[in-house]
Amino acid sequence: MKGLVLCAGKGTRLRPLTYTTAKHLIPVANKPVIQYTLDFMKNADVSQIAIVVSPENKDLFTETLKDGHELGLSIEYIVQEQPKGIAHAVYQAKDFIQDEPFLMVLGDNLIFEDISPVVKNFTETETDATVLLAHVQDPRAYGVAVLENERIKYVVEKPKEPPSDLAIVGVYMFRKDIFKAIENIKPSWRGELEITDAIAYLVKNGYSVKAHIITGWWKDTGKPEDLLEANRKILDNMKKECSFGEIDKASTIQGRVCIGTGSVISGSLIRGPVVIGENCRIFNSYVGPYTAVGNGVSLERCEIENSILMDQSSITDVVIRIDSSILGKGVKVFQNGGVPKAARLIVGDLSSIQL
Repeated sequence: MKGLVLCAGKGTRLRPLTYTTAKHLIPVANKPVIQYTLDFMKNADVSQIAIVVSPENKDLFTETLKDGHELGLSIEYIVQEQPKGIAHAVYQAKDFIQDEPFLMVLGDNLIFEDISPVVKNFTETETDATVLLAHVQDPRAYGVAVLENERIKYVVEKPKEPPSDLAIVGVYMFRKDIFKAIENIKPSWRGELEITDAIAYLVKNGYSVKAHIITGWWKDTGKPEDLLEANRKILDNMKKECSFGEIDKASTIQGRVCIGTGSVISGSLIRGPVVIGENCRIFNSYVGPYTAVGNGVSLERCEIENSILMDQSSITDVVIRIDSSILGKGVKVFQNGGVPKAARLIVGDLSSIQL
């Protein structure tokens, strides 16, 4: 079985972070979001994977993941030249898939459930498609499915009045007939080829389309608050503490804290769950629960918790605690001690500051 990951989206809800990186490469608990997706697929015994990317972000993906060898995978890249929808992105992989069944995942979705039995069952039966679903409180933001026993009766994209509470979570198993379905659908009102329309074609034309309802945690990491929730979830599941850095006697480490090689902790309180990358400098600071500190980060005389700090960022002499925040690569937050006291901000488009 082959794998397909769709990563061509622009990530507009995560700007300004996505001006300089793809949303799927933003770190959660110090690993890119897409790496959790690849681990999820590898756990299902899918190792030959194509990633659909946009022309703008292809180099970012190849620099980060290369050919997948270090992850125990074989990865190749397919460029979707124009954003014409999920079904259009799937069709770009037709030559890669050929006649094999495949597992398809939206690259910004995180799912913590072992689906290897579902994948095995799909490959050993004559099912034409399997769609993963989950019960949600507000289905209006999702594709929604209606079931008859375990088969999908029909699907509808982002309905104003949902016919059920079963949302499509962005994980699918298909056979080659999905390409025929895509060839026979038309663009939606937003000019895109919708995967729900392709699934509807399969259902209407008598193909076997089944559903599997997941019960584990999952999240579409499309907004900053989603990234922070995913960060909390992953850190909550961190099994144990580890330290490869230098911690002086004036520092206190509480709970599950993982400190990377070359990092120095001095006169600070670190209260887990926390992950700290390599070559960080944390002096006279407090790092509270659910914080992920990237590589080369500098924290001096500050307090932070429930946040994501990307590589090479720094916080210096900030007197208020920073909470529920995401700092991009190389971001500097500091307070000078002079008077008059005032805020001086140099902020990019679509940034958000709450004081």
